[in-house]
Amino acid sequence: MTRVDAVAGEDDPEPAAGASRQGIQSVEIAMTVLTALESGGGPMSLTQIAQASDMGPSKAHRYLVSLGRAGLVAQSRSSGLYDMGPALRRLGAESLRRMDEVGLVSQYIPGLRDRTGHAVNLAVWGDHGPVIVRWDYGAYALPITVRVGATMPLLTSSVGRVYLAHLPRSLTEPVLLAQQADTGGHTAAEVDRITEEVRRQGYALTSGGVIPGIASVAAPVLTTGDSLPLVVALALPERAATDAVLRDVTAALVEATAAMSAELGAA
Repeated sequence: MTRVDAVAGEDDPEPAAGASRQGIQSVEIAMTVLTALESGGGPMSLTQIAQASDMGPSKAHRYLVSLGRAGLVAQSRSSGLYDMGPALRRLGAESLRRMDEVGLVSQYIPGLRDRTGHAVNLAVWGDHGPVIVRWDYGAYALPITVRVGATMPLLTSSVGRVYLAHLPRSLTEPVLLAQQADTGGHTAAEVDRITEEVRRQGYALTSGGVIPGIASVAAPVLTTGDSLPLVVALALPERAATDAVLRDVTAALVEATAAMSAELGAA
């Protein structure tokens, strides 16, 4: 039997470490067509798909025919435009069903801790505000012991400020009002200023807001669909939080959360 599109290492399920991995080029090219449909944001013409895929119309059409046969692409009988097919929608729905967002993000946390040397925590949104679901201590001693399951304040914690900036007011307003009743709160203008600052910067930085002597920087992990974002934060002693250190740890955090967001399928 003649073999076509043989893959290096196909007969060996465990290729040697560092060995070159050869794929199937036609599959990779087909993915550029699907990626073009995704980035188009709606039904597209053959010409649009070809341009977005950086290939000629005749070549793009051949790939669309094959993808259509597999149900990954569908063509409208009335307009002739192409869009994602039923098989692709089923794959997407099943992928979302299987996705463990906290588990996927948690895989990145030890690496971020090791690169920065500082404690890393992960928060999700709960009924009463942000809830810490993971805390990995770093190389620097902190004057706190953080309990997993602790709820963080919205305005005085970096984690809370990120949620304040990225969640709809319908979710944050009741929590904010309840917390302000206990603390005396901030004015509406202050809340708006904090929210806009976090949105503009892409991260939130607080110093001594929750625990004296602790600085914290947090950034969102965006998800796909209707799922709420997660938030990852770094905590470090204020004495170590020089401008240069904060710049470096913030860059590492933003890079890591961008990779986490991509892993979760965020655009």
